[in-house]
Amino acid sequence: MRVSIVIPCYNEAKTIRTIVDRVRASVLTDKEIIIVDDGSRDGTRDVLRTQIAPLVDKIIYHEVNQGKGASLRTGFAAATGDIVIPQDADLEYDPDEYPILIKPIVDGKADVVFGSRFMGGQAHRVLYFWHMVGNKFLTLLSNMATNLNLTDMETCYKVCRRDVLNKVKIEENRFGFEPELTAKLSKLDVVIYEVGVSYYGRTYAEGKKIGWRDGFRAIWAIFKYNVLR
Repeated sequence: MRVSIVIPCYNEAKTIRTIVDRVRASVLTDKEIIIVDDGSRDGTRDVLRTQIAPLVDKIIYHEVNQGKGASLRTGFAAATGDIVIPQDADLEYDPDEYPILIKPIVDGKADVVFGSRFMGGQAHRVLYFWHMVGNKFLTLLSNMATNLNLTDMETCYKVCRRDVLNKVKIEENRFGFEPELTAKLSKLDVVIYEVGVSYYGRTYAEGKKIGWRDGFRAIWAIFKYNVLR
């Protein structure tokens, strides 16, 4: 199976080359790498044009910053692989774990695989207590609405067969994408698995972008895409 890795990035000049090198070094032999730059203004675009363009399959540029959801929507539309993996550019998630993530799909057991940071068994950087509480609270609300029993709804790693992903229309432009995609997948006739992954979280000083406003948007998205739709 061919795997498309979609990397949204915004102001990631310090990490984008490293994550591309790690994705390229992953054991997947048949992979497509797509980067969507979301209007970066820190020199990321210079790195993409001068260093990375020859190393990846596609680079798509948003002229105006729109958000992670918008970048993934663009990247998903450009993907041609059988399986699609979203990959953050900030080094918090490890491309070496792609085989773990796609195995249930390759084995014919799953259509979608969530990579959970909270299932245990893998390395997990110790950081913000209230972020953990917020993540678990949002996962609980989402589970109540979808009747799924996920441990980590907010994970970056929502790995899907492309034919399944093509059935979902992404509307959220920012981090509301996570509960939106979860809600819409839950309404399809698909099998969802969850596997444990490592997590190398970063601090705000290191460039973390998600904030409390995104948490409130996630709550609205849970209500909007599970109750109002």
